[in-house]
Amino acid sequence: MSTATETAHLDAQTIAFYRDALGRLDRAGIPYLVGGAYAFARYTGIERHTKDFDIFIRRPDYDRIAAVLGDSGYKTELTFPHWLGKAYKSDDFIDLIFSAGNGVAAVDEIWFEHAVSETVIGMQCKLIPAEEMIWSKGLIMERERFDGADVAHVIHAVGPKLDWRRLIDRYGEHWRALYAHIILYGYIYPSDRANVPAWVMEELSARLTAEVDQGNREERICYGTIVSRQQYLKDIDDWGYRDARLKPLGRMSAEDIAHWTAGIALDGAK
Repeated sequence: MSTATETAHLDAQTIAFYRDALGRLDRAGIPYLVGGAYAFARYTGIERHTKDFDIFIRRPDYDRIAAVLGDSGYKTELTFPHWLGKAYKSDDFIDLIFSAGNGVAAVDEIWFEHAVSETVIGMQCKLIPAEEMIWSKGLIMERERFDGADVAHVIHAVGPKLDWRRLIDRYGEHWRALYAHIILYGYIYPSDRANVPAWVMEELSARLTAEVDQGNREERICYGTIVSRQQYLKDIDDWGYRDARLKPLGRMSAEDIAHWTAGIALDGAK
């Protein structure tokens, strides 16, 4: 996507804000990766003209970023301490993302080791890797937002080039969610099924067979909260299921979960 195309929907003030903010981070030596629509367009060729600008950072770098941008006159806030901050200038903002909202897909050194060089809004940047994009998007299955089509489009575009072993390892205990996506991929694109290597399908199929043979788990755990913060609250609040997000099983504290759940009402009010 050319700079002219990617910025055609943005006004000059917005573009100047993005460039100035990223330039300040570059000069301060603080690493970040560009994600969102810009990375998605790079991998799939599908352009989305939104005013969102997502950068992915390591959680320990947030305070430095907030200080650098705050000293520049930009407002910053740690919107959700377990995964997201923001930097504002007037009505424009940059999302500062260091995890997924479910506590999974936390940004670590591996994101940066496999980042892809690209020109974004006229600046040399690094993009989030395609594997980590699938990892984070593949665990978003809300009523109002399901990223399954994004996952399918990324596999369709770059499937043969993906590091499938790393992707499977990234999903870890959540591998069934990845398996669901690649099953759907073969349904969506029957002429391109080979974009998912046969060994991937065979390995995950063998895992499924082993789990079926083992039968039910003894502990009542609901992993639905990993893929949707809203649609499985009944299971947790009233039906006695353990929340898979909660430490030590997951990566979120009770306070994180309460704050993230309270955000549902705020989102609904927009």
